[in-house]
Amino acid sequence: MRYGTTDVLNGVNFTARPGEVVALLGPNGAGKTTTIEILEGFRMRSAGEVAVLGVDPAHGGEDWRARLGVVLQSWRDHGQWRIRELLGHLGEYYAPYSTDRITRPWPLDELIEVVGLTEHAHKKIARLSGGQRRRLDVAIGIVGRPELLFLDEPTAGFDPEARREFHDLVHRLADQETTILLTTHDLDEAEKLADRILILAGGTIIADGTADELARSMSTEAEVRWTVDGQRFVHSTHDATAFVRDLFREHDEAIGDLEVRRPSLEDVYMAMVRQFEAGQHEAAVREFSEVTA
Repeated sequence: MRYGTTDVLNGVNFTARPGEVVALLGPNGAGKTTTIEILEGFRMRSAGEVAVLGVDPAHGGEDWRARLGVVLQSWRDHGQWRIRELLGHLGEYYAPYSTDRITRPWPLDELIEVVGLTEHAHKKIARLSGGQRRRLDVAIGIVGRPELLFLDEPTAGFDPEARREFHDLVHRLADQETTILLTTHDLDEAEKLADRILILAGGTIIADGTADELARSMSTEAEVRWTVDGQRFVHSTHDATAFVRDLFREHDEAIGDLEVRRPSLEDVYMAMVRQFEAGQHEAAVREFSEVTA
């Protein structure tokens, strides 16, 4: 994707499989929104090849769009509708495209229950709390039971219980072979939900893998804490398993309060982005030096 003479995206390559939950992470300005909008068919790319459910999004028709679900960061309309009325109305739009698997709308009562709004089904939307409104946003995105669901910061405004319930819903959808592409700034959420994590920086994907694979690729050290005869020890190591095995071989039952703290996804993410940005800076300095030499 190019704006003027500036490449905003360059060489973004990945494939998402049926039923896979993929998290797209990256700092502000990395190109996440542009990537998602190209995949959704809302923005025309400058070059490259894209296939979403076997169709080029730039030429996707109504039948193709009916197979997608989109949950934006927020909706601010429909205030005078009641939850049940709105979801029932929106579900009717999918009926012409309904098949045994593709775009089979949720039964209305089940959909409302699944997003935790049963008690509020007859409320006007303008009277909902922020968390309840966010649940409705999710319901609108999945009303057509999409094959592919785009989630943009889906749990913003959720309390811990609502967040946990939403995570259960995501796993349920994935079990039904709904592919989910998730963008979030909550790295703990990404680690819990995603089968695979993509890190976008500088308009390109700099990492692609599970949280464990990304951690191993960075060779980030784990921290081991333990006590022996009341004395506390801390040690950092790349191979926590081997280190703990050696500890028990040496001290056996004298070891107490053993704890292994492995690097979190946030630790790995920050390390990768900083490493990438440092490399970009060094390349820019070299290019400037060559031009001015």
